[in-house]
Amino acid sequence: FNDIFSPVVKHSSIRVLLALVAMYDLELEQLDVKTAFLHGELEEQIYMRQPQGFEIEGKEDHVCLLKKSLYGLKQSPRQWYKRFDSFMLGHGYLRSMYDSCVYFRKLNDGSFIYLLLYVDDMLIAAK
Repeated sequence: FNDIFSPVVKHSSIRVLLALVAMYDLELEQLDVKTAFLHGELEEQIYMRQPQGFEIEGKEDHVCLLKKSLYGLKQSPRQWYKRFDSFMLGHGYLRSMYDSCVYFRKLNDGSFIYLLLYVDDMLIAAK
């Protein structure tokens, strides 16, 4: 709860990727993970008031214990990044030593896949 964090790629990393795309004639795709913050595992107990319009009659003073992160929580971007990072590393990608939001993987044919992360948006470049 004390750490506020959002995974944001450095502008210089984006410029380098665009130069690689131009130099090696790579395909470039952009995508948005619409429900990114809903998949983070919370490390602490967080309670919230019942959402307006969804109060249980007679129990309006009760609160909800969150099992997963939500948009708007300070922890959500960090929890999303931790889950994303472990997924990428588990699938053979390497994280850049210079920018923690840059991932790459060398394929069998010698080409590379590059992935840049900007909160819940991604740039992917490959042959």
